[in-house]
Amino acid sequence: MTSYDTLEKAVEIAVESLETPALTKAQLADLLFEQIGLNKRESKDMVDAFFDLVSTSLVEGTDVKISGFGNFQIRVKAPRPGRNPRTGEAIPIEARRVVTFHASHKLKEQIQG
Repeated sequence: MTSYDTLEKAVEIAVESLETPALTKAQLADLLFEQIGLNKRESKDMVDAFFDLVSTSLVEGTDVKISGFGNFQIRVKAPRPGRNPRTGEAIPIEARRVVTFHASHKLKEQIQG
C-alpha cells in the first residue's frame, strides 16, 4: 500500500466521521500530521502553501489540473441585464471572472460508487 493509498483511506475515514459534510484545511493538516508524520506546523504550512498556489494560479488566469481529481478554470462572464427581485428594478450585472470546477472521470466514478 503506497503512502497515497494510506492518505486516501485516512481522508475517507475522516470524512465519514465528520459531524458536518465539509472537510476543512485544519482537518487536512491533521491528516498530514497523523498519516505522514509531519509536525503540526509543517502540516499546516503545506496545506496553506497548496491552496495559496492554487489561488495564485487562478488569479493569474492559469488553469489548475489535478490528475484524478479535476480541473479548476477561470471563466469570463459577459455583462448582462439583471433585476432586483424585491423591487423589480433593472440592474446591470457587470462582467466578471468566476472559477469553475470540472470533476475528472475518475472522481465521478468514485462518487457514483
